Order: sequence, then C-alpha cells, then structure tokens
Amino acid sequence: MNPEPVRTRLPVVAGLSVLGLAMIAFGALAVPPAQARTEPALIDYSGFVELSRDVAAYRETRLIDLATFNAMKADPDTIIIDARSARNYTLGHIDGAVNLNFSDFSAGMLSEVIGSKNRRILIYCNNNFTDNVAPVMLKSAPLALNVPTFINLYGYGYENIYELSGAYSISDPAIDWVSRPTYQEN
Repeated sequence: MNPEPVRTRLPVVAGLSVLGLAMIAFGALAVPPAQARTEPALIDYSGFVELSRDVAAYRETRLIDLATFNAMKADPDTIIIDARSARNYTLGHIDGAVNLNFSDFSAGMLSEVIGSKNRRILIYCNNNFTDNVAPVMLKSAPLALNVPTFINLYGYGYENIYELSGAYSISDPAIDWVSRPTYQEN
C-alpha cells in the first residue's frame, strides 16, 4: 500500500480549514454598520430626572415617624418592602418586612409581590438606622435606597407609599428588628 496519497491530502485539508476559518472571521468583521447596531437603549435619564422632580413634593408628604410607621404596619393589608440585598435582609430586617431587592423591580415582580396598586406600602433603608454596622451600613445620604425605591414604586404606578423618616438604632424595641442568630464555633 502506498502512503503517499494520504500525505498529499493532509496539507490540502489543513489549507482549506484555515481558509474557511479566515472567511468566517472576515465575514463577521464585514457586517455593515447598519446591521451591527442594536435598537436604541431603553434608558431615559432625562425622564428619570423629570419623574424625580415630579415626585419630590409628593414624597415629602409621605414621610412618617416611627409611631405612625408601626401603627400602619399593624394593618394586615399594608406591606413593608425591604429593598436591600437578600443577604442583608437575611441578617436583619424590620419584623413583617418582605424582601424585594431593588434591582429586581419590574412591573411584573412588583405586581406579584405587592398586588393592588392601591395597597399601602411602607419602605425603609439602611439610612434609617444609626448603628452603621452590618446589615445596615450607612450609605451616602443622597444615595440612600429610600429615594430611588420611592421614585421607582411611584413610577410603576404605586402611589400609596409611606417612607420611614428619621434614624433609629436597630436595638430600639420600637423598631421590632428581627436578626438571624449568629453562631460561633468553639
């Protein structure tokens, strides 16, 4: 048997493979710019700024003290939204609060968790607490989570929102803080 034909075909197959890969790469790079573009971004910064301006005065009328917050939370049709991370919520939260991470806000998720757009919603964030320890590490005041949470809920059509005003210690019994027990290994 003559092995020569096998050796002469190998360089041809390798050459065709390289040529094929080059054509694929060139084809990917040669996509006309009009075809390579995606749809315009679905981000409307000026709309957010305008919504924030529209909500500002309304939000000021919805800031409530701790006694009012606690009286409202006693109503079974009221929901307390904790928009912090699931980790921080698990480490501690106001008793009765439901965790809905801010990054998960969407029309469908809000509807699923809150239900009726008329339902009373109470919100709080890290900056409502003076402790500045995990799970309530203070944020820069202009970046406190209550602000975008309120604006987003309102923007999705939920207007029956109340926000805890002031700052308290999580050890204050009136806060009704629930913490996950921590264990130390011996």
